[in-house]
Amino acid sequence: METFDTVVVGGGPSGATAAHSLAQAGRNVLLLDREGRIKPCGGAIPPRLVRDFDIPDHLLTAKIKAARMVAPSRREVDMPIDGGFVGMVDRDAFDEWLRARANRAGATRRAGAFVAFERQRDGTAVITYRPKSGASDGERQSVRARTVIGADGANSSMARQAFPKAEHLPFVFAYHEIIEAPANGVGTYAAERCDVHYQGNISPDFYGWIFPHGPVASVGVGSAHKGFALRTAVEHLRAQTNLVDCKTLRREGAPIPLKLRKRWDDGSTVVLAGDAAGVVAPASGEGIYYAMLGGQLAAEAVDARLAGDVRALATARKRFMADHGRTFWVLGLLQQVFYRNDKRRERFVSMCRDKDVQRLTWDGYMNKQLVRAQPAAHLRVLMKDIAHLTGLSWAVR
Repeated sequence: METFDTVVVGGGPSGATAAHSLAQAGRNVLLLDREGRIKPCGGAIPPRLVRDFDIPDHLLTAKIKAARMVAPSRREVDMPIDGGFVGMVDRDAFDEWLRARANRAGATRRAGAFVAFERQRDGTAVITYRPKSGASDGERQSVRARTVIGADGANSSMARQAFPKAEHLPFVFAYHEIIEAPANGVGTYAAERCDVHYQGNISPDFYGWIFPHGPVASVGVGSAHKGFALRTAVEHLRAQTNLVDCKTLRREGAPIPLKLRKRWDDGSTVVLAGDAAGVVAPASGEGIYYAMLGGQLAAEAVDARLAGDVRALATARKRFMADHGRTFWVLGLLQQVFYRNDKRRERFVSMCRDKDVQRLTWDGYMNKQLVRAQPAAHLRVLMKDIAHLTGLSWAVR
């Protein structure tokens, strides 16, 4: 049986980043990916991701210069980006480029669907998978792994088998349609602006979006309500923004986790990364940067484990929480408070008109850290948040 230092299950941004990092460190890595699946995603990446992970400019399909927040009343608030941009990527091309980069660095790449994980007495694991191309339904192949990184998405089969008693993560079910982009200025569409719709008929507990990607655009919605009709909501969103006549190129849907797992590793062999670990930001649903960071941290933990540090796997979550735990807590609180009903969503969009809120929001998003150097601005935002929530916004204007 083939033996690898690490088998990475899942070839999205997290798994591909982990495989690339370990291959660069000289480890013998297998990247196992179920090819052909494209995750529904707005595709926004911050400048910090571009810098930290050396993303070439040609992968950016658009450079966004502003966001427009649309309230339940249809009132619009524009949030311009001062002196920067948000990059947009198409996940089909972006994910494939990341997998190919891992392969060029030395990772073995195979297409296959994960089937089973089995611990061995010698501390290794056996990973069984079904090859995708040219294989019958009953055909299986197995490899041995000294360590395993589970990066196979929100409904991670790897997590269920390695952590059978782990908590069940709450999900937002996301659905989007990739359409041919209209001409700039048709309806409310703008090629350098992301539109975010906070309306109960679009989503009762999350939001809808229209994100430009050059010649195409992503129009989508998310909701944790299992009975909510996502396709109907996208139809409503396209109708109210005059995008009904744009040709639909493809449709995609998938669950997105809304809570970090309490444990990412089993203490010896397995560590989780990306959606499998729950690293999607509450309120915004942003996941690409956090997925790639999680993959990098998982790879570094595995490299240390392979070098003999038996406690190394736990460092992936500890390091992530040290840098981003507070951000996730703040965003989770914001979602609980303001996404509850249309009245509160109206106040949330009104709050976004404030210049302090805009500056701190973009600084935090672009640099992926809470801005602590502006205590006066934070105090003003806190007071305005309370005022908007209680309906006394006139008092702090």
